[in-house]
Amino acid sequence: MDLTGKTALITGASRGIGAAAARLFAEAGANVALVARSREAVAELAGEIGPKAIAIPCDISRYWEMDQAVQACVTAFGGLDILVNNAGVIEPIAPLAGADPDAWGQVIDVNLKGVYHGMRAALPLMLAQGGGTVLTIGSGAAHRPLEGWSAYCASKAGALMLTRMADEEGRARGIRAISLSPGTVATQMQRTIKASGVNAVSALEWEDHIPPEWVAKALLWMCGPEANGFLGDEVSLRDEGIRSKIGVA
Repeated sequence: MDLTGKTALITGASRGIGAAAARLFAEAGANVALVARSREAVAELAGEIGPKAIAIPCDISRYWEMDQAVQACVTAFGGLDILVNNAGVIEPIAPLAGADPDAWGQVIDVNLKGVYHGMRAALPLMLAQGGGTVLTIGSGAAHRPLEGWSAYCASKAGALMLTRMADEEGRARGIRAISLSPGTVATQMQRTIKASGVNAVSALEWEDHIPPEWVAKALLWMCGPEANGFLGDEVSLRDEGIRSKIGVA
């Protein structure tokens, strides 16, 4: 997939899936705007990638910050073609009856409202230019309850519906909105889950998880016409057919 001349904004770009996607998209020719709360980490990654990358410190749970991040991207590169809603958090891992309400709400602020903020900031620009691609990292947790994960499951279910809404309202005007359910990925989030000892996911071993580079390859593939059959829907990276298409089977 050749992204020469395209610009992608990636949230949660300081590590894990976001960092892997930033590197791969830049290798494919795209300009990349790296968005994360960690100023030093995104600055270091932008320096590693070179002139095709800019670092934008941003808390996606605040709309005005996300809106300014999109504007900074446009100022630097002249437009925005691809939005990758990747940033997400898992804690608190706690029973529904015992979770701290403020901490529970913060998961919704990042995982659900953060996705909305990204779409709300980017879609008017994309619609005005005739289209764009909106990719959101989903989860199997959007489809089934998991002990201790009420906030995460609820937020991912909501984010999937936002993807479907973006497709419903934008497909006829050139918007390509797709969710990606990657399965379990070898990132810091899995270390947090492992340490919790709650539900079956915490019992998985490190080698059971796929590397974030596989997810990055899936996201790159989703930018192309081969993925158009999934518009308004979800790609599952557990699917061996998808793995074969992106070259990680």
